[in-house]
Amino acid sequence: MISRAELTSLQKHRDYPSISILAPTHRTAPLNKQDRIKVENLARKALDRLQREFSKRELAPVEKQLRALIKSVDWQHTLEGLALFASRDRAESVAIPFKVKPRAIVDETFATRDLVYSFNRARPYRVLTLSHTPRLYDAWSTVLEEHLEDPFPMTHRPGAGKNMSRRQVMQRSDARDEDQRTFFRSVDSAVAAVHKRDPRPLVVVGVERNLAYYREVTKNADAICAMLAGNHDTTSARDLGKLVWPVFDIEGTRLRTEALVALDAAVSAHQHASGIDQVWRAAIDGKCQTLLVEKDFAYPAELSESGDRLLPFKGKGPSNLDDVVDEVIERVMQTGGDVYFYAAGDLDVHQRIAAVLRR
Repeated sequence: MISRAELTSLQKHRDYPSISILAPTHRTAPLNKQDRIKVENLARKALDRLQREFSKRELAPVEKQLRALIKSVDWQHTLEGLALFASRDRAESVAIPFKVKPRAIVDETFATRDLVYSFNRARPYRVLTLSHTPRLYDAWSTVLEEHLEDPFPMTHRPGAGKNMSRRQVMQRSDARDEDQRTFFRSVDSAVAAVHKRDPRPLVVVGVERNLAYYREVTKNADAICAMLAGNHDTTSARDLGKLVWPVFDIEGTRLRTEALVALDAAVSAHQHASGIDQVWRAAIDGKCQTLLVEKDFAYPAELSESGDRLLPFKGKGPSNLDDVVDEVIERVMQTGGDVYFYAAGDLDVHQRIAAVLRR
């Protein structure tokens, strides 16, 4: 996946033309054999549009970046989705852990909506498994990748650091318990070091006894969003991801529900915007505190000369936005607002997009 800093960098990008390719991909054969062909077809669609605006020589740097980007993808090891971003001087590819709608977008900016969605609906988190060999995983939705930087995975050696033999430790339950706490303190310190570099919510997994020990000693309580009880020492990362994700997603569901409640209150207080035209004007004025949008809502348009009105889409030039919604999302995030995504039909009364405005 991608870090929030990298996402912010992509959102700040401004250069016309910039190409964004979004495509569903597959983890396994034989379905993944068609992935590259479908991405190349989307790339050709974007390039064909640009050939109506630029000469072959002018378009060559962008096409070169895009072709190199497609070639660089490891097509045998993809996730559920893929995003490619290319301009004259930039090329980025991002694997996405959920299906995306196939799109080829030409604009002055990159279409980062699906990456924003991954941070809100399937935002990155971590999983810590507590056992004699604790493991730390970087996670996105059901996808878990083991964190293998030193000191992980860690190994518990009972009695280490205590002036007593292993036999003495095992014979004395109080000493054994304290030894376990001491070990989990070292695990907690290692987790804290990783969290300091890249903060993410943490799900802790283990048998009840180990979870109880960890609750006692952790200094990272604010990072822990959920705990999953059970012995998963031998559970594969793939299977563990399927168990952990629903537990983690409960928090995301709560936040999305709270955003809907806040929108209802804003409607009563006349502190909201509904529909793409109102939300666009609020976004460019920096007034959106919270943006609520249906995930698949797209709206192509041309900007007026002043940029405050949306005109019919003509499909040519930097003033034509293939998707105004992506631009709204970027502007809201750049001004410190929150963005939440919903299923089709959830925001029908607001014409599929709405915002809670700053007071």
